[in-house]
Amino acid sequence: MWLVAVVLVLSGCKTPKLKDANEQFERGEYYNASQTYRKVYNKLNPRQDRELRGEVAYQLGTCYRKLNMAARAAAAYQNALRYEFPDSMAYYLLGRSLQMDGKYQPAIDAYKQYLEFSPDDALAKEGIRGCQMAIRAKKSPKSRYKVANAKLFNSRRADFAPMYLDNTFNTLYFTSSNEKATAPEKTDLTGMSDKSEITGMKRNDIYFSTKDEKGNWQKPEPAGGELNSAFDEGIVSFSPDGQTMYLTMARRAADANTSVEIYTSKRSDATWSAPQKFEITNDTISAVGHPAVSPDGTYLYFSSDMPGGYGGKDIWRINLKDRVGSLENLGEQINTSGDEMFPYVRTDSLLYFASDGHPGFGGLDMFTARLNSTGDRWSIDNLGMPLNSQGDDFGITFGEGESGFFSSNRGDARGYDHIYSFVKPDIKVTISGMVLDKDEEPVPNAVIRIVGDDGSNQKEVARDDGSFKFNLQRGVKYVMLAGAKGYLNVKQEFESDDAEEDADYGIDFILAAIHKPQVVENIFYDFDRASLRPESKAALDEMAQMLRDNPNVTIEMGSHTDRVGSDEYNFGLSDRRAKSVVDYLVSAGIATDRLTWKGYGKSVPKTVTPRINREFPQFEVGTVLTPEYIDTLEEADREAADQINRRTEFQVTSIEYDMF
Repeated sequence: MWLVAVVLVLSGCKTPKLKDANEQFERGEYYNASQTYRKVYNKLNPRQDRELRGEVAYQLGTCYRKLNMAARAAAAYQNALRYEFPDSMAYYLLGRSLQMDGKYQPAIDAYKQYLEFSPDDALAKEGIRGCQMAIRAKKSPKSRYKVANAKLFNSRRADFAPMYLDNTFNTLYFTSSNEKATAPEKTDLTGMSDKSEITGMKRNDIYFSTKDEKGNWQKPEPAGGELNSAFDEGIVSFSPDGQTMYLTMARRAADANTSVEIYTSKRSDATWSAPQKFEITNDTISAVGHPAVSPDGTYLYFSSDMPGGYGGKDIWRINLKDRVGSLENLGEQINTSGDEMFPYVRTDSLLYFASDGHPGFGGLDMFTARLNSTGDRWSIDNLGMPLNSQGDDFGITFGEGESGFFSSNRGDARGYDHIYSFVKPDIKVTISGMVLDKDEEPVPNAVIRIVGDDGSNQKEVARDDGSFKFNLQRGVKYVMLAGAKGYLNVKQEFESDDAEEDADYGIDFILAAIHKPQVVENIFYDFDRASLRPESKAALDEMAQMLRDNPNVTIEMGSHTDRVGSDEYNFGLSDRRAKSVVDYLVSAGIATDRLTWKGYGKSVPKTVTPRINREFPQFEVGTVLTPEYIDTLEEADREAADQINRRTEFQVTSIEYDMF
């Protein structure tokens, strides 16, 4: 996907790093900017630099949003608001990020807060409608499409925008930032890095795959000839005879912003010529991309933010046989004040496209636009789940019947897009997931049981990688329990919907080990106090439920501080904080004699686990974050280490409570 920078100049640009971050942001280099903003944010004093911290958090949230990292974006916008960032737009963008993370009710709340400032904002109202639609769809989805990760086409990076070469459906092209294969000159782009400053990945190339004589797809390879260059190429469409490719190219220079344009390439045998710019207008400022040729080859549909639209990016078309004077916007029935992109023309009266302006489930959703018999009105419909998700869903292409491929970043915390297949099969309902420990490692020999109110009772041992899968029935309430020797049990309940469609539910179990302390994430206290913040409620309620699911367990709650302050002060503060957690659990119905508490102050520094190492790779596994060690670190790493040490943990003290 191509991105257009939103220019916002921060006030109080006091340091060179902040200036660097702002310049990277203005150039649309969101990955680089996010790295720089994060370093600046960590160096700012939470008390003395509140205003600037709020501004940097807002920019960091926008970078993460542009990179499709919804959870990180939401956290950053929440930080901006916590530091009283003055722009009400932060509430809207928080709503967008929460919606993309599937947190629909919190997203509705954020949108409503924004509407208090801008009561007539159409996009916020559409966001609320989309969240409400998603909540309803989770209960009774209507689509019968089956969606699967097209693993053969996907690398460890981003792969998206699939497109069949022709109506034989034997060759599929797509865009990829695969690390392995790329045009040789991509590593020397006018002296710049071979990684995209926008995404932090390799620059995009065009790949293709073909079917063998048995109809099986073969391993993808880069498109041949002179097609792939030092720039970003991708998002392709073809003339009906398959001899002309229309593609998006993002030209980049070290001293200029990215320019997104449409190019053409000609095929000779199995190779493609060097792309040539396809002139649509003499506008050199607007972005133009996402080409889609109509089935009869008459029109080229595309997306652009050129003047004359309805806001954001709109879908336009131009007559390929007579370009002069034929440029037209598809109108307000299709285009909104948001973004409409990735058009795909299936028939003369059936258009598919992606939008974040029409009511949807999260980021970009896919829609159909059907032209009525008189040719004067489009009817717009959301494709529904599972084709659409809480993330970005776009770039659909159809093969035979109701089957084909599309792109989505669903379930990828990094925001990377992947290619998915879809088909409308016989109805089948399954549930799958993972059983992991607190370090996100597979739990050995984990057993999962699932009992339905229809009398069904199934049991399965998780695979070596922690995964499991069950076949289910529609419209049944289920209780699932996961457990393993040396771990506490976890129970979850859900109800499969009764819609006439295929469904693959996802559910993960995180098991706490009995033999070592377990960190309780997302426990927050007021600064320098022991009172729990409201945002701690969800984590504490989960812990209370865990204790209900394990009625024979007693625990000790332990609170730890960082190295700042005296031993006496830290012991007292941590003891009061641990007691606050115990008091909450007692108020939630947990027996008092199952709970003890202790404040450890800074006496038990954290040892780096594999999970911590994945989040903070600068700390090696097994490193003990002692004050002496932390004092040797650079300032940003000291703050990170202190953050790790500030924690609330529980330790199982007995597994025989009330057994006799």
